Amino acid sequence: MPASRYKFLEQEAYDHEIGNAETGAAVGTLRVKPSTVLWKPKGAKGKTPWFSVDLDELTEWIKAKKYRVSR
Repeated sequence: MPASRYKFLEQEAYDHEIGNAETGAAVGTLRVKPSTVLWKPKGAKGKTPWFSVDLDELTEWIKAKKYRVSR
């Protein structure tokens, strides 16, 4: 993996448990790293349970005019 252009000044990664607002049931985990954002659905198992997107790709997607992403 190439060297990252970004880095956290503190921890290497941050994990956030995501849950259903109505029931409180867990739906997955969001992991934020300096160069990637990862998603693991609840109950995901196996060798590579994480879905990932490069931070630069996410930036391009989020700023693309064809997607209705609000601020």
